[in-house]
Amino acid sequence: MDIEKYTNLALSYISEYSLKILAALLIFIIGKWIAKKLSHLIRATMIKAKVDLTLSEFTESLIFFTLLAMVILASLNALGVNTTSFIAVFGAASLAVGLALQGSLSNVGAAVLIIIFRPFKIGDFIEAGGATGTVEDITMFSTIISPIDNRTIIVPNSKIIGGNIINYSKKDKRRVDLVFGISYDDDLRLAKQTLLDILHADERVLKDPEPFVAVSELGDSSVNFVTRAWVETDHYWDVHFSTIEKVKLTFDEKGISIPYPQMDVHMKKEEN
Repeated sequence: MDIEKYTNLALSYISEYSLKILAALLIFIIGKWIAKKLSHLIRATMIKAKVDLTLSEFTESLIFFTLLAMVILASLNALGVNTTSFIAVFGAASLAVGLALQGSLSNVGAAVLIIIFRPFKIGDFIEAGGATGTVEDITMFSTIISPIDNRTIIVPNSKIIGGNIINYSKKDKRRVDLVFGISYDDDLRLAKQTLLDILHADERVLKDPEPFVAVSELGDSSVNFVTRAWVETDHYWDVHFSTIEKVKLTFDEKGISIPYPQMDVHMKKEEN
């Protein structure tokens, strides 16, 4: 008798809630699919309109999670859950979690600032948060930077916003500044003209502004020249290193010496 009673009770619950559960599952599955497709469509549209990639990806994530939250609420409503009270409970829980994760949430706020003010974007070569390299991705909590040795550095967004940001890719031109010293016994005019010839001979060095060479200092053991050459940003390091090598080789050919620190030790013999 008791078995029949519980069986009938179970059947009544199944008949009453099975459709609600099925409806909730369908709403969640279809809604999630629509949210994903719609966020992808918006991202593709923004990229086609030549909107910044960082902003496009951030907008895609924001729209997806907003729509997903709406889908979850609709699924709970289909189950018969009072979403009004659920939202209140969820809000209180979010506040408690927010207080416990203030540091993490500050990273989210920093991500918003990065997206709005755009001090850098994906693909830029930057120095920020103690890391130097190419920006691979900007997430809600961190920025992923890849140095030239192909490591992966994950830097919290709050650490980036809280310090200096140097963006080496922001401008399309950069100036290569180098200092070279020659001996006081060397021909100053010859050394200066040699440096100018080296800069003018490099096709990567821009003609406007023109390369600049001048005596910058009469040092303790050398006459120092400052050289300045404007190049396209992509050629900066190639020109930097090749100029140093070319100057050393050319100075050697022309007999121009580059002084280096020396120490003379004089031994004094004491008489008995």
